[in-house]
Amino acid sequence: MIAKHIVFSGRVQGVGFRFTAQRTAGRHRLTGYVRNLTDGTVEMLAQGPAQDIDDCIRDIQDCMAGHVREVKTVEVPPDPRYTDFKITF
Repeated sequence: MIAKHIVFSGRVQGVGFRFTAQRTAGRHRLTGYVRNLTDGTVEMLAQGPAQDIDDCIRDIQDCMAGHVREVKTVEVPPDPRYTDFKITF
């Protein structure tokens, strides 16, 4: 298992992005969270098999194609506190 910290930018707030990310992460059986940041971006921590995380990111980008301008990802140490995937505030 790995973890990735992901930041999506573009028109990603107020368009159902977090719900889409949560639903997509659930389909890929990932753990972590997604939340809006004050600078207008959306932050996501995704944990699971590397291929599932990459597939999840791709699926989110495909679903929200008109809204995502840039995606930045950094691999981080997994955090065992996350046992499911949630929208946080």
